[in-house]
Amino acid sequence: MRLLVVDDSNMIRTRISKVVQGGGLGKIALVGLARNGVEALRIAKATQPDVVTMDLTMPEMDGVQCIREMLRLLPGTRILVVSALNDKATAIAALKLGARGFVAKPFTDDELRLALLDVTEGS
Repeated sequence: MRLLVVDDSNMIRTRISKVVQGGGLGKIALVGLARNGVEALRIAKATQPDVVTMDLTMPEMDGVQCIREMLRLLPGTRILVVSALNDKATAIAALKLGARGFVAKPFTDDELRLALLDVTEGS
């Protein structure tokens, strides 16, 4: 499974990468890191990710808009929203668009690992 990490925070992108590369997630391989929705769509077209971790609040193109576009381009993509819970309505909108799960920031490595396993099950 190919994973694309989308977050405007370099710290969060690095943290998710380390959790994934640390193992315990089966055959998930990191294929790209994006700082915003525009970058995410460009990288997704090139790498065809199976799984995407998606922040909701980002410059240029936010996560909700990016989820809409990504699922239009790559309908089978499994999206895990990783975002602060200060805007529950946005998180609910993301799930209604087709995101498969949600992890609230700040998160523990185990919370992220479990959420990724949950989103990738059945593949």
